[in-house]
Amino acid sequence: MKDLGNGVFIREAPHEEVAPANKGGIANVGFIVGRDSVLVTDPGGSLADGEWLKARVRERTSKPIRHVVLTHVHPDHCFGAAAFVEEQPQFVGHHALKAALDARGSYYRQRLAEVLGAENVGDIIYPTLEVHDVAEIDLGDRRLQITAHRTAHTNCDLSMLDLSSGLLFPADLLFVDRVPSLDGSLSGWLAEAERLRGVGAVRVVPGHGPAIVDFEAAMDRQIGYLTALHEETRKAIEEGLSIDEASRRVAAGEGAGWALFSDYHARNVIQAYKELEWE
Repeated sequence: MKDLGNGVFIREAPHEEVAPANKGGIANVGFIVGRDSVLVTDPGGSLADGEWLKARVRERTSKPIRHVVLTHVHPDHCFGAAAFVEEQPQFVGHHALKAALDARGSYYRQRLAEVLGAENVGDIIYPTLEVHDVAEIDLGDRRLQITAHRTAHTNCDLSMLDLSSGLLFPADLLFVDRVPSLDGSLSGWLAEAERLRGVGAVRVVPGHGPAIVDFEAAMDRQIGYLTALHEETRKAIEEGLSIDEASRRVAAGEGAGWALFSDYHARNVIQAYKELEWE
């Protein structure tokens, strides 16, 4: 865990795929300690990862964990929630998260069990507090603003703003160093990136990458990649390239400095193609 000051602690995760050695701990997760209680965001990538995170909370405070934020459906961010059930927190999620978990949760759980063993995975946990637009959480002496976004990285993305410090937690709406993974709408992601700019945050905790970064430079780089993906996919469709050919050619030169580019970029092109061919 990295102590970012002002009661904020973040685990800076490696740029890896899920493996027994990392127990699904491949996303930036952490917690915020307020005067009265603790908020966890996100709870980790498996039951084992969540138990690790809960132990880190208890090393620093005995205050109750009253909120666990599930920023979206991807298992590296939400499958640690089962570790926190006994704390009886509110599980905070996008209003579309339950449906997304219903559609994908069992598949994700099966795939995680194949890699980590079923005993390390945990149950699927649904949000008990659904955010439809903006919600506010008070930890006693600090308020956190939770925003439900339109379809972008996924169809159930949340971001969080610490109103006391101005620190922004965009989760996977911002990737740093690890190539962005598109599972929602490319056009929507570009639009929500601009919406995040309007928050006026200077420092942010991204979903992947360093624990804390300067917002503008990090978002500029991500937007550069997403824009190239958007423009070149649209051009490929106009030129009549098949989706398979496009996946090999579109924005193929954008990989410099992005970890796991060869693992995720072709998938991003395919997702973008399916969206943009219907414009």
